[in-house]
Amino acid sequence: MSEKLDLGHRVTFGNSVGALEAAEWDACAGTDNPFVSHAFLESLEKSGCVGEKTGWLPYPALLRERPDGPLLGAAPCYIKLHSKGEYMFDYHWADAYHRLQPEEDSYYPKLQVAVPFTPVPGPRILVDRGLPVDLQKVVKRNLLQSIREQADKLQFSSAHVTFCQEDEVQDAVASGDYLPRLGEQYHWFNDDYKTWDDFLVTLTSRKRKNIRKERERANSHPLEIVTLHGSEVTPEQLLRFYRMYQTTCMQKWGQPYLNLDFFQRLAQTLGDRLVLFLVRRTADGQWVAGAWNLRGDNALFGRNWGCLEQYDLLHFEVCYYRAIEYAIEHGLSRVEAGAQGMHKIGRGYRPRPVHSVHYIRPLAFRTAIAQYLASETQEMEFRLEALAELEPFKSSP
Repeated sequence: MSEKLDLGHRVTFGNSVGALEAAEWDACAGTDNPFVSHAFLESLEKSGCVGEKTGWLPYPALLRERPDGPLLGAAPCYIKLHSKGEYMFDYHWADAYHRLQPEEDSYYPKLQVAVPFTPVPGPRILVDRGLPVDLQKVVKRNLLQSIREQADKLQFSSAHVTFCQEDEVQDAVASGDYLPRLGEQYHWFNDDYKTWDDFLVTLTSRKRKNIRKERERANSHPLEIVTLHGSEVTPEQLLRFYRMYQTTCMQKWGQPYLNLDFFQRLAQTLGDRLVLFLVRRTADGQWVAGAWNLRGDNALFGRNWGCLEQYDLLHFEVCYYRAIEYAIEHGLSRVEAGAQGMHKIGRGYRPRPVHSVHYIRPLAFRTAIAQYLASETQEMEFRLEALAELEPFKSSP
């Protein structure tokens, strides 16, 4: 296979990641990011979190050099009937589309390359890691092109690749078809710390004092926080955590996207890549709060929090500070604590850009969105610079 080869016609679209062999999908997905693993995506399908009744229809893009050949590349693509559960928001695009494109059909359906309900940056155009680097680039370009062509073929309004990597943005934009978009998140980075105090000493004295006070307050409650990995989590603990998650979702956002079956499947399939911080009352041992995290090769990803009882500053302790301690103890390079939250900056989490790319089929609307994104990107770049000024670290000498 060479760069001169046209692989575009060799891209097909399936209707299930779970129908594929786990080994061939994971040869492309790698182990850095558990959210694009076969186990994670299959669990979403088999639990019914995605599928016909959810508005997330699995539609994976698959590239093989020949029909019976090995999988060279793939993308977790979905036909979307709405914009829920994406976290790179385009609701206002849909409204504008209906106003500016009255001759067109609805903004929905659209193609979405994403991990459902998961605003975690990572690879979205997956390529067999065993291929030479130059051929990996060919496969990526062909997948991006084929996703765009499929949106045209189906006469969908658009195709979106969200929370993707910077190199994927470069490849997509270089094609001339996709428009880049910038967002923000907050990540903690391990500067070769050996202990919690190694990290704390890098902060300004005021921020150190504040964090110590918060941790003292959080740990003054009659509670015990334990760390469990997938194989250690009992069915009873998992059920209790789901009640926490469900309760918190209902209080803040309404019906949760993820169900108990999904969490049960992941606990069985991901093993020690699942890291669960559970909190129990010391008086009677009842579990009252918890944080669901997944671990990649180099990072801890904080995903879901739930509580049945409110305790002052417990959320910060479990989701932010315990996650940092875990990363230091296990030699992980970073903690990604989820979307949103300027309050994370004062607790050692740094603002970082997150990326997406968007193909808009109708030319007039593409032009309008391009103008909007140019302005939005400029504002986001200014915002990221301003947020960086709020970081709590000591100035370099």
